[in-house]
Amino acid sequence: MAADREIRRRIRSVKNIAKVTRAMEAVSASKMRRAQAQVEATRPYADRAWEVLTFLARLRQSQADLQPLLQSREVNKVSLVLITADRGLAGGLNSAIISHAARHIRQWENEGKEVTVVTVGKKGRDWMARYGPPMRATFINIGDRPVSDALDVRAAKATGADIQSVAPIARVVIEDFTDHFCDAVYLGYTDFHTVLNQEPVIRQLLPIVPGTPTAPMAPDYIFEPDAQTVLNMVLYNVTELQILQGLYESIASEHAARMVAMRNATDAANDLIADLTLSYNKARQEKITKELLDIAAGANALAA
Repeated sequence: MAADREIRRRIRSVKNIAKVTRAMEAVSASKMRRAQAQVEATRPYADRAWEVLTFLARLRQSQADLQPLLQSREVNKVSLVLITADRGLAGGLNSAIISHAARHIRQWENEGKEVTVVTVGKKGRDWMARYGPPMRATFINIGDRPVSDALDVRAAKATGADIQSVAPIARVVIEDFTDHFCDAVYLGYTDFHTVLNQEPVIRQLLPIVPGTPTAPMAPDYIFEPDAQTVLNMVLYNVTELQILQGLYESIASEHAARMVAMRNATDAANDLIADLTLSYNKARQEKITKELLDIAAGANALAA
């Protein structure tokens, strides 16, 4: 009897867990669809804005060499903006980006560079507080729909977005770079490809490296009011936009990874329930068989 009750108790417990994981899977699936639509809508704009900016940096008339965000210097100090999730239960998502960042940090330190970290998310903050280099700043509870001061915040409020601006993050890294607290800024996040494929990425954010655009563009531009004023605003806004896009990619990756993890947990719970039910039926059948044998033995003894 004790074994039967224990198995029944375990079955009820696992069924309750399966209900929770199934509900969490449904919630994550709903959030993932919104986050996926969000990242797919903003990704072309962010990519093209960065391409245009790297091309403008090559123009002589823009006097790009006077812009502090475009000035390359010897890299002795590196700052890493690491974007992770605030919560767990997302499979190996957080461990993958943290491990990827840790490898780059060790490489920079082996090269004699001084490394500082700006963490976005509790998981990255907690790991860096224990094992990582000094943290310059930490940001948590950004929410699922952050916005940028470079975009229309009023429009975001009209849609009911969680109004958490990435401007403070951009301000920290830009001021550190212009004040020579660091010589290069890198952005670490999880790039969303598909529901089953998310890739950790570390890429350079500052200084902005001039590049060649994929599409032909005019060699000269007329800047109004002047090149310096235009570039001052564009450089800041596009840098902030790249951080925002990294957040969007990480948010979509988090919900996709949590949905898959909860689905796997539900399947594992159902498999365990099936095994426990089989064990319970075997134990119950064994108990019934023993009782029948006892009855038959008693009847035979009375007949003798």
